[in-house]
Formats: sequence, C-alpha cells, structure tokens
Amino acid sequence: MTHNVLLIDDDAEMSAMLTELLRREGVELTCVEDGETGLEKALRGDFELILLDVMLPGIDGMQLLQRLRQQHRDTAVLMLTARGDDEDRVMGLELGADDYLPKPFNPRELVARVKALLRRAPNTTVINETLKFSGFALDPTRAEVTCDEAELILTPTEFDILRALMQQPGQLVSKDQLSVAALGRKLAPFDRSLDVHISNIRKKLPARSERIQTVRGRGYRLVELS
Repeated sequence: MTHNVLLIDDDAEMSAMLTELLRREGVELTCVEDGETGLEKALRGDFELILLDVMLPGIDGMQLLQRLRQQHRDTAVLMLTARGDDEDRVMGLELGADDYLPKPFNPRELVARVKALLRRAPNTTVINETLKFSGFALDPTRAEVTCDEAELILTPTEFDILRALMQQPGQLVSKDQLSVAALGRKLAPFDRSLDVHISNIRKKLPARSERIQTVRGRGYRLVELS
C-alpha cells in the first residue's frame, strides 16, 4: 500500500533525501517549496499527512496551518520547527498541528514519526461500535464525534485522544497511554504536546469542559456530569 504525503519545505536538498528515504517505506512524497502552492496542494490533494516547515517563502507555516484548519481540513500535520523554539511548537499545536519535530533532525527520526502517524488505526476492541459517555458520541468507523449533540471538528490526534479516553470511561488514562494511542510514541521529558491537544479539545466543547478531568502529573479521565 502506498501512502501519499505532502512536504512543504524550501530546503531542496532535504526534500530529495526524504523523498528517497520515504519511498523505501512505501510513501510517495510530493514536495512543494512555498506556502501559497503548499496550501493549494493541501486543499486540493488527497494526502494522508502533511510535513510542514514553519519558515516558508510567501505565507509561513503557521498561517498555512491556520487557513487549512479554518477550511475544516483534518489532514494530519507534522510541523517542522526550529530547535529550541518552544513558542513555535506550542503555537503550531494550538493551531491544530498533530505533532512537531525540531530542526535539525535525524532523518530516521522523521521517518519513524511519519510511519507512526500513518499507521494509526481504530483499536480493534471497538471496531464498528459507537462510544457514548458524558455527552459524547464517537463513531470510530466514520471518524465523527458529537458532544451534547453538537458536531465537533477534531484533528486526527484530537480524535484519537478522545477515543482513548472514551475506551476507559471514568478511569485514569496516563499521558504516555494517550500519546502512544494518538501519536504512536511516548512523551519525551518536558513535552507539552498532549496538554495542548487536551486544551484544544476542551475549547471545542459546546459547554462543560470539566467533563475532561486533569489528574495532575499523571494523565486525564472523562467524568460523568451531574
């Protein structure tokens, strides 16, 4: 099976290297070097994943991601950020990126992240079952979710996090469990990505964000509202 992935980055040398590396993993990489063309491709193409650099000619990666999500396109996005620039990472996650990788990176690490994002699939224990709890109704086969009967527009990572919580209603789900379920990896020390994703989900709820409860230092759980 061939996967279609879009790379938006103006580093031609890196693009050529990743094209060859990912081809060996069954990934067909389409490369674009500027923001405007990248946005057009992202909106018109049928891509499973977008690799998006922050610094781009034309519109930058943050603007591109914002416009993409405003169009309710839920394609998974892996942001490529400058090493040590925590502000860019958090901003990208808040705008709807699924994961991030700081530059310069080991190409093999990028390939591993790509494979993890591409192989995410519904847990086999809940195939074809609609999950319902605390006002949520989540259909894993159609990738649709409502809260208090209002449709929620979630990114792939947000959807997978909520699904993992709903599979264990009322129970604590650790941060590592949620990260593995949604991103295919455990959290690194000081990695805030999961907290930002949870915050994004809460902001999208029509009411009562406290139904997603934080257990400080340990993880999260869904609770029934009284």
